[in-house]
Amino acid sequence: MKTFSQLVAECSKQVRELFPWDLADKMENDELLLVDVREPYEYEKMHIEGSINVPRGILESACEYDYEETIPQLVKAREKDVIVICRSGFRSVFAAHMMQQLGYQSVWSLKTGLRGWNEFEQPLIDINGDEVDLDEAEEYFMPKLRPEQHKPA
Repeated sequence: MKTFSQLVAECSKQVRELFPWDLADKMENDELLLVDVREPYEYEKMHIEGSINVPRGILESACEYDYEETIPQLVKAREKDVIVICRSGFRSVFAAHMMQQLGYQSVWSLKTGLRGWNEFEQPLIDINGDEVDLDEAEEYFMPKLRPEQHKPA
């Protein structure tokens, strides 16, 4: 049996990752498709402007035609630069790995996710297009584990 961390580490070896400052540079110079794989309630709270929300749970069917979840913009991006984004960079590694298996030629995962993006003081917007305060975002991204979520002693 493997742990979540071990699975992430294995997939990371097969997925290209870039840091927030690299993404900021690419956004200035390249045409990209930003795919945020967090849940809709997370995306609505804050996301990178121009990103599309494709929750991890429907990613595979969103990448193909003839499904209710199909997102044509995503299906057509197999030859484009695609950056996959999540909160911490773990879900995005899995999503990028799957997209590679689905034939996406130029896909990266945002290492450190939106947490790192915010720490690099890059802008985030809410669902209304309003800029999110950096301190509010930092508080939002702080881990909030309940006692029962901690590993037993």
